Amino acid sequence: MDPEKRARRQSLRVIVSEIVMVVAVIMMVIILALIVSGYWLGSDFKVKRQGMLQISSIPTGASVEVDGDAPWFQRTNTSKILSSGEHAVALTKENYDSWSKTINITEGLLYKLNYPRLFLKERTKETVLDVASATFATVSPNRKLLLLVNNTTDWALVNLDNDNVKPTDFITTHLFSTDTALDDNGTAIAHDTTELFNGEILSANWDEANEHILMELSINQSHEWVLLNIKNPTRSINLTREFAQSFEKVTIFNHSASILLALSGGSLHKIDLDSMQISSILASNVDSYDIYDSDIVFSTNNQIGIIKNFNSEPEYVKATQVPAKVLFGKFYDNRYIFVIEENRIAIYKKDDEAAVFEATINFTPDDIKVGPGAEFLFMSKGNNFATLDMESMKLSEWSIDANHFGWLDGHMLFIVKDGILSVCDYDGLNYRTLTSNVSERFPVTITNDKWLYYFSDGHLVREWLIAK
Repeated sequence: MDPEKRARRQSLRVIVSEIVMVVAVIMMVIILALIVSGYWLGSDFKVKRQGMLQISSIPTGASVEVDGDAPWFQRTNTSKILSSGEHAVALTKENYDSWSKTINITEGLLYKLNYPRLFLKERTKETVLDVASATFATVSPNRKLLLLVNNTTDWALVNLDNDNVKPTDFITTHLFSTDTALDDNGTAIAHDTTELFNGEILSANWDEANEHILMELSINQSHEWVLLNIKNPTRSINLTREFAQSFEKVTIFNHSASILLALSGGSLHKIDLDSMQISSILASNVDSYDIYDSDIVFSTNNQIGIIKNFNSEPEYVKATQVPAKVLFGKFYDNRYIFVIEENRIAIYKKDDEAAVFEATINFTPDDIKVGPGAEFLFMSKGNNFATLDMESMKLSEWSIDANHFGWLDGHMLFIVKDGILSVCDYDGLNYRTLTSNVSERFPVTITNDKWLYYFSDGHLVREWLIAK
């Protein structure tokens, strides 16, 4: 063959091969883009748009069953493409109880289930500490520290994340107006930690760093706010006494708890603990406020306002019919403002104030919580609850019959009724009874997904959530 023709034919083969490769790459990119967007080839060979479920569990490795189908390879933590619409999801694991929920998959969107918790059926129980003198207890957000309060100013801090649990003294004598403890003859007991604490703790809120506790107290008919420094108790401060003001509400603003927000006489102020100064009025006639990053959202005079990083005048973005409660939250990449007017709920995108949800419930909540990743909005009054699931935008109302309840972790409630401890998810689902003889005055918590702690007959008790 003519060398020139052979070269032309070879060049043609190369060109055709490169074109085929380019077309194949383009087709692959298109197919991948369609898959990511939720498109999939069904069993009838028709292209359908679907969504994706991402699911994890505590402990990991639970078997996942979707609509009764449990393929042998399907385990948490994993993802699964599902058709749009409702699906029944169930988790099981040998020697553990089960978990289930009906979810609604939306075309082209990801649905996350990252909170399901399974409990070991046969758990080892042990008594770890005598807490007979405790009158109040509070647990840190990471659920590793426990502060025990008694009727003296010698409190105790307990590290729950140790095999051997031992309390350390947490002295608060300098923070309160106290009475000196007396013996049977009326003589003062010579000990610097026996001064009596005769106050009532109304609330206790930890900072995100688990290093400070902001306490609201009633002492001798006065209302006081105290910021406890966990690492250095001597640096704790009685805010009411220090600034000689009566505060209706105080909130920790930054990570180091050096900046606070305080509501005094309806006026919102910034407190700088580094300079020990309180600012001029940021906003007046404030009914409610919340913080996210460097922004403050507040309600006043039937309006919703925003203050950005203390550096701007309030910007009023929404009108309300009645004084409202407001909260911030970030779900995925969007930031939201949650507004509750009596029994009416509205959610707006922060960036453009566009409404994304509106509804009413059958009660006016007095306690409102946004989930740790704004996955849900939880509202309660007494034993009545309402939950908005942000994944599905589904609102549900439910109630419990309980003497005592609280948050076991970020997504699960504990419930104590006649000494029986039960748990359920934030939406009231997966109600399970765990144990008995549990105190109805103190918190219940889980530490390091390893131990379940609760109070029982004047003792701190823990159960192992993993097999020993």
